[in-house]
Amino acid sequence: MALRLGDTAPDFTAESTEGTIRFHEYLGDHWGILFSHPADYTPVCTTELGTAAKLKAEFDKRNVKMIALSVDGLDSHKGWVNDINETQQTTVNFPIIADEDRKVSDLYDMIHPNSNENFTVRSVFVIGNDKKIKLIITYPASTGRNFDELLRVIDSLQLTANYSVATPANWKHGEDVVIAPAITNEEIPAKFPKGHKEIKPYLRTTPQPNL
Repeated sequence: MALRLGDTAPDFTAESTEGTIRFHEYLGDHWGILFSHPADYTPVCTTELGTAAKLKAEFDKRNVKMIALSVDGLDSHKGWVNDINETQQTTVNFPIIADEDRKVSDLYDMIHPNSNENFTVRSVFVIGNDKKIKLIITYPASTGRNFDELLRVIDSLQLTANYSVATPANWKHGEDVVIAPAITNEEIPAKFPKGHKEIKPYLRTTPQPNL
């Protein structure tokens, strides 16, 4: 069965460029982002992994551990990492899983049914510190991921996990948020002391509460 939001992220043990990974143990009490790549030495993936490496400090700030996956082997991964470091002017600073037996790809439904059976789609899973899946995004192989958007979504997920709010369209960290409909007007002053604006009875905004 396909994984859904709210499911527990399947645990696994796999070899990676940083040694044996036991996934849940690797995450510990962190959030996690797992992203798959169709194959080593592919142009779009090379730019993605380079971009991810440059943004590691941003993921660290959010208590998020990164981990990538490709169905090629460790020797191939190591050679590819050298290319990524050279062409993207960075240093890959997170593990890349060697999933030659496709165990993890099958576990996370990463194999694209309409393409070469060995190729994973560009899947992204954001996993909370409770090991539950919070976000799934699937890109076609031809379209590179937007890592700024992934950071934005993680900001929203972490905020809304701790406060009775939602984030509106195009929201970015620091902007006003929407008060959950379940919160009554009478409860607002205690929960949101920064004040609020009522645009409609069902649409009430307040400054981001954790700033």
